[in-house]
Amino acid sequence: MNDSVHDALQELIFSGELAPGSALSVPALAARLDVSRTPVREAVQQLIYEGLATHTRNAGARVASLDADAIKGVFQVREVLDGLAAHSATLKAGRATIEQLAKMVQVQREMLDELPDQGRDAALDLQFHTLIRETSANRSLCEALARLDGQAHLYRSDMWVTELNRRLAVTEHERIVAAIEAGDAEGARAAACAHVAGLYVRTCRS
Repeated sequence: MNDSVHDALQELIFSGELAPGSALSVPALAARLDVSRTPVREAVQQLIYEGLATHTRNAGARVASLDADAIKGVFQVREVLDGLAAHSATLKAGRATIEQLAKMVQVQREMLDELPDQGRDAALDLQFHTLIRETSANRSLCEALARLDGQAHLYRSDMWVTELNRRLAVTEHERIVAAIEAGDAEGARAAACAHVAGLYVRTCRS
């Protein structure tokens, strides 16, 4: 239950329905999701830990807002760590994982023929990167990147509305998978770093 409530709130944030600065009222969200307050309260606390929400004594919990300097720092660190995750994942990935990554990218490619959906496309992107990070088998790396990736999506989820941005992201994902499948750890690192660097440029332009 807790995970599903967290995922639902995360989707509302990534889709823009809960915009930066929006109040995260536990009673209101519980009513909206038709669940009890306890899992909502725990989900909001998890969002705060992930950097997707903030809490102040008088204002309560709100969806986090990141300025340009903060998001630049997020992408700079994420570029290095995503490269490390891709490198490590290449050394550990088995055939089943590679096939799963390839299937994810295939779905993303197929979705390019559909109308943009901010929440869906952000979730697909997050699932792709999460699998690579989990395959790296580095818990500290996974935890750090989970927070950074969430914050990156939070800053500019409307990036996924732009046709060119969507296509470039999928092409970059395909390059990462190709390097992992080839067993080219340094190539996977370079492809992942280039992907994050490209995301940052496109985020700033959106």
